[in-house]
Amino acid sequence: MSRTNFDQLLQAGCHFGHLRRKWNPAMAPYIFMERNGIHIIDLNKTVAKIDEAAEALKQIAKSGKKILFVATKKQAKDVVAEKAASVNMPYVIERWPGGMLTNFPTIRKAVKKMANIDKLMNDGTFSNLSKRELLQVTRQRAKLEKNLGSIADLSRLPSALFVVDVMKENIAVKEANRLGIPVFAIVDTNSDPKNIDYVIPANDDAKDSVDVILSACCAAIAEGIEERKVEKADEKAAAEQNEAAADAKPKRVRKARKDEAPKTEAEEAAPAAE
Repeated sequence: MSRTNFDQLLQAGCHFGHLRRKWNPAMAPYIFMERNGIHIIDLNKTVAKIDEAAEALKQIAKSGKKILFVATKKQAKDVVAEKAASVNMPYVIERWPGGMLTNFPTIRKAVKKMANIDKLMNDGTFSNLSKRELLQVTRQRAKLEKNLGSIADLSRLPSALFVVDVMKENIAVKEANRLGIPVFAIVDTNSDPKNIDYVIPANDDAKDSVDVILSACCAAIAEGIEERKVEKADEKAAAEQNEAAADAKPKRVRKARKDEAPKTEAEEAAPAAE
């Protein structure tokens, strides 16, 4: 069953592309027609591509890996933050920190610095600082939180990137390509889909368009996470069952050995005496 339908996408305005003069010819396979100088995206292809991307995202989530969502454009920021947080995935909605993927250890150091500031604030170490010093530390903490707070739990490189507007987030896409991290993206008619592994052709400027696509993808991720939990619970139950069976087995063996204990010398000698 499809995760989205044609009408949902139509209502959200997913079919509106850019002006014809701004188009990228590489997007030609996804364009249905031109109307009043604006390209119209083929929503049947969008539906198929959403389903394909959603299934792949579900499998990534099911394997317990992280997907990093990236959208720094104003229209998409809030939607991406809400949807990614709902499935406990990291996201970047402020400026993309250069080297976020290719220089990941440095980014991790900055995240640890934020955690250390919190620790020192909580244990009273900063109580001896002057007002000015405390203000500087607080501002530094706020800046780190704004840029890196949403990736605080990302302890290793993500297994996939989900991008809204590949032109605006071209640095993120390049870093992912360089490291071989698969990229999922909402790609508009003015963008180049060449370096994108899972292209979702759609309007990337309208909030409703981004919302409906992310809702379908995050629902798939939630399914993957839930299936992982069920599998883990089944594995645990099976392990406990095997353990219980293993514990019970030696008891039966010991009992059998007791019944079949070797006869004493007196018992062996009795028939011989007869």
